[in-house]
Order: sequence, then C-alpha cells, then structure tokens
Amino acid sequence: MPTTAPSPQQLVTSLTDVSGAVGRRLDRVLSSTRGISFADYRLLAVLAAAGDGGLSRADLAGRVGLTPSGATRALRPLEKLGMVVTRRSPRDARLALAELTPAGREVVAQGSDAVDDATAALARRANFNANDRRVLADLLERLAGA
Repeated sequence: MPTTAPSPQQLVTSLTDVSGAVGRRLDRVLSSTRGISFADYRLLAVLAAAGDGGLSRADLAGRVGLTPSGATRALRPLEKLGMVVTRRSPRDARLALAELTPAGREVVAQGSDAVDDATAALARRANFNANDRRVLADLLERLAGA
C-alpha cells in the first residue's frame, strides 16, 4: 500500500489499466463460451434490460458509452449472427430500433452466468468484501459523475 496519495493522473492511469485488464479477462471468458466479446455482451445485456420494444441506436449508444454510429457498427455483426434485429419504430418511421432475438436472449442469459462467475472470482482474488464493493462502487459513481 502506498504511503503517499497517488496523483489524480496516477489514479486515472491505474483505473484505465484495471479496466483494460478486466475487459480482456471477460473477453476471454465470453469468447471461449459464447463467441462474443465483453463489449458485445454489454450491448446485448442493455437491450435485454430494455425489454420488448428495443432501443433506438442513440439510446443504446448513450447507455454503453458509444456514439450512435459506433453503436450501429457494433450491432452489425450481432445482427448477422442472429442475436439482434433492427426494425422501424411503430411511432416514428425515421427511427430504427434494435431488439434482441430469442437467440440473443439466450446468449445474454448464458453470458451473464459466465460474467457473474468471472467477476465473483476476481472479487475473491482481490479479497473484496461487501463493504469494499460498496465503497468502490460509490467512488466509481462519483468519478463517473464528475
């Protein structure tokens, strides 16, 4: 444990390093079990949480930190794999909605189990107890809102 407080730059660098390492670990788990990346899983999980009716690409993009065109590019392979469909909004024909297919729902359910197992193992290896997780979640939320 450092005796002096790290600088804000060191904290942000560490945060991005940890994010990358965790993302790569989850990529390996998901690619070996479901054939998708963690970024793909996040898109699918957000669509699953939205329920029937789907989301516009702009709404989906905002929820996962992409631009609308980035969301469009990220969804294309998932559409080709039959996990997502795009359809016109019944209320506004100019608006395209992305929605999970039954195959996409299955991938999310199975992927969720794999992500739960991998993240639980990570928390155990880091020796995080429930309070540590609450404190970390609070700090990350504060940082995200800054």
